[in-house]
Amino acid sequence: MVMQQQETPRTDAARDSEQLDAEISEHVLDALGRPRNLYSVQVRPLWQDRYRVNVFVGADVVSARIAHSFFVIVDREGTVVAATPRITKEY
Repeated sequence: MVMQQQETPRTDAARDSEQLDAEISEHVLDALGRPRNLYSVQVRPLWQDRYRVNVFVGADVVSARIAHSFFVIVDREGTVVAATPRITKEY
């Protein structure tokens, strides 16, 4: 007998978190510019309104490396209000 795996519905909190992560990623990339060979942007919540943002570059998962890493503070909409180190236009 083959059992079908049922998809678990995403909660509103998970959707809101994904949307906030996407907003933070966009703000960081807007300030930094888009690196050549951009692989991904990882947003990790730390506490309250503080996040670690890592910008990965590389052709694939094996060769990807962190090109930039920032500790950011964001407002409720995901706008970066402070970053350490300061985000400057690189690309």
